[in-house]
Amino acid sequence: MARGPNRRRVDRVPGERRRRLARAMALALPSIVALASLGGAAYLGWRLGWRSDLLRVRELRFEGLSRATPQELLDLSPVQPGDHLLFLDTDAMAAALRRHPWIASAQVRRSFPPALEVQVSERRPAALVDLGGLYLVDDRGEVFKRAVPGDGLDLPVITGIEREAWVEGRAEFAPLLGGALALLGRWSARGLDARSTISEIHVDPEYGTTLWSDEGTEIRLGQGDLEEKLTRLDRVLSALDAEGERAEVLHLDNRRRPDWVAVRVAGRRGEPDGRSYAAGGGGGPQGRSSSLR
Repeated sequence: MARGPNRRRVDRVPGERRRRLARAMALALPSIVALASLGGAAYLGWRLGWRSDLLRVRELRFEGLSRATPQELLDLSPVQPGDHLLFLDTDAMAAALRRHPWIASAQVRRSFPPALEVQVSERRPAALVDLGGLYLVDDRGEVFKRAVPGDGLDLPVITGIEREAWVEGRAEFAPLLGGALALLGRWSARGLDARSTISEIHVDPEYGTTLWSDEGTEIRLGQGDLEEKLTRLDRVLSALDAEGERAEVLHLDNRRRPDWVAVRVAGRRGEPDGRSYAAGGGGGPQGRSSSLR
């Protein structure tokens, strides 16, 4: 009996393996070339961008400056001309600039040709506060620097807060400071600043607020009901103006009769003549001890 082969025969075409390898290489070659090109371009870009000066910061441009100077901000900045534009930390730079007492906020943007554009917002001083020395306080109630000549000291002064008390219990006295600033805002909004300018506001946790005008008039507001008290004050001042009189002292802090205003009127030459009257509504003065109803 004839015996067949014990394994399968595989017919091979001469050169088939070489042709398959050649086809595979032809298909892969474009990808290999592309990867090599990308790698070369990346390396060239790294050489040109990082090692060369093409992407180095040439200048820092500051906008919004009035009190601070560019050099003061450059001294604070962790980023300097010559640093690489793509690898610097703009957030860290903005935080560093906010350490300047006049800077409330800062935004840093990259620009081309390589530079940094810095938009700053400066604080707006609203008043001075006496804390064992005069300090500037902004319209948000933040005490931000000690006042020095050149800061523009023609501002109302807030008194009544001791330095040690402020340092140890700032959260307790911050509402007093905020209330004084709110009073300044409402005084201006009502147009009272056109009639009389506030020179000092004294705050007291127990007795409330007392203010003095540039003319030397003392106005005791006490605590609470600010809007109603300013309305009564405006009415009384209008009545005094109509009479050609000037108040030396006005009391709006009568807790038993909160709708009355006690007034001591100055004499014609600025000396007090001893007259006083109470005011609680409309009308005009009717005598030495009368009421405005």
